[in-house]
Amino acid sequence: MNWKLIFFVTLISYGAYQHFSQRPVTHGNGVIASQQPTQNSISHASFKLNGYSITPLKSFEMEARVLSARRYSIGREADLSPIDLALGWGAMSDEAVLSKIDISQSNRFYYWHVDEFPIPRREIEMNSANMHMIPADGRIEKMLKSVRPGEVVRFSGYLVQVNASDGWHWKSSLTREDTGNGACEVVYVKELVVS
Repeated sequence: MNWKLIFFVTLISYGAYQHFSQRPVTHGNGVIASQQPTQNSISHASFKLNGYSITPLKSFEMEARVLSARRYSIGREADLSPIDLALGWGAMSDEAVLSKIDISQSNRFYYWHVDEFPIPRREIEMNSANMHMIPADGRIEKMLKSVRPGEVVRFSGYLVQVNASDGWHWKSSLTREDTGNGACEVVYVKELVVS
């Protein structure tokens, strides 16, 4: 067999695999993650991870639709959090609503744009968030890296503050009502189910 043909077939096969493995999952119209995220006070000692001190601030669990997923490999944050998930719950898990919203992620932020609001602006803001995911182990990291838009994730863990010995820190938001810089959750993920 000609090496050019082998290369061409391999390239086409890889492209097809990437397309089908990364395409969004669809569910049809209707809310698919109706519950609000829950957090509770905890008393848990700080622990070390990859040379950083992790302090749990609240216990945290939720079920949400993945609106977008973005991997990161550069920056201090990537030492702990190789992926951000933009997540939606309530009305922001409904395909009828999401079909009218353009969603993107970059530089550790989640962005949305509408030409006409399908639901009130505040409902978009309070039912979606960008979350910096810190996997507790390699199995959870592998699962997080394979998540596709449209899938439903259920996870539990902690909202955390991360500190480095040189003074650098990264602190989670503790409310779903904020927006802008500092509004993202920093989540240490202990358990994860993807469907």
